[in-house]
Amino acid sequence: MPLSPRVPDLPSLELLLAVARLGSLGRAAREAGISQPAASARMRMMETRIGVGLLERSPNGSRLTPAGVLVTGWAGQVLEAAVAMDAGIEALRGERDDRLRVAASLTAAEHLLPGWLVALRADQPDTVVSLSADNSALVAEKVLGGEVDLGFVESATVPAGLDTVVVARDELVVVTAPQHAWARRSRVTPEELAAARLILREPGSGARQVLTDVLAPYGGLASPLLELPSSMAVKAAALAGAGPAVLSRLAVEEDLRARRLVAVQLTGVDLSRSLRAVWPSGHRPQGPARDLLSMARRAVRRGPEKAAPEQPKLAPG
Repeated sequence: MPLSPRVPDLPSLELLLAVARLGSLGRAAREAGISQPAASARMRMMETRIGVGLLERSPNGSRLTPAGVLVTGWAGQVLEAAVAMDAGIEALRGERDDRLRVAASLTAAEHLLPGWLVALRADQPDTVVSLSADNSALVAEKVLGGEVDLGFVESATVPAGLDTVVVARDELVVVTAPQHAWARRSRVTPEELAAARLILREPGSGARQVLTDVLAPYGGLASPLLELPSSMAVKAAALAGAGPAVLSRLAVEEDLRARRLVAVQLTGVDLSRSLRAVWPSGHRPQGPARDLLSMARRAVRRGPEKAAPEQPKLAPG
């Protein structure tokens, strides 16, 4: 079935995601390497094509409309699929048998894997790499099913049948737009967070699992205000002022520094977590997968948040 003419092109979707992330059409234009008038024209053309307004423009920047929040979430999925397709085409063009198939949770795929893969590429330029970004549950399924050579997850536990090792440390942060009532508070309690209507990732995501486990003693999570398929979409909704969200610090660090988002301290509970590499039990990674795992652990030990060396072990079921 042919696509409807209402579906935007990939460069327009990339521009929309950049506006959502940066909060400014001008900054998004500079990142895309085009002029601001060209970026404005592209956004107007996309809004005309779709038939709804996506941005609210003001002298202080650009904010997503409610429709823009939804389209941004879908755009993230489309671009993730395009990246996977691009990686697949690259693999087909490879002249050697060396290949590496990696699946990673969205936090690791967006904020950690690019640097690790650049280092691997410099060391092994003929290795063909394909990377798929999914939630942690789907990553584990792909590793167990033999669809990929190595996985990276952010959930607190992994299924039986996988060996695991910690490769990075992270923490979840409660964030809101500056105009939200919580932004004027120094802290919130676990009970308040559990009762709040939050912008959340879908079930199966590592962040959702950690938050569900932490808040279980306090009544559990309330029904979400919005349930979105990627961290980028969750952040875009929070930036648009839809409500509070809980996101990886890796995903919001720049927005916190720029005061586009405000971190709200959560009392009495620990939202730190470990990011892990996983592979089938009893089958130690070999070749490019082994080298990527070694690079990831070395990179983290050199970074500001050091991951202590840990011997691989069988994860509990």
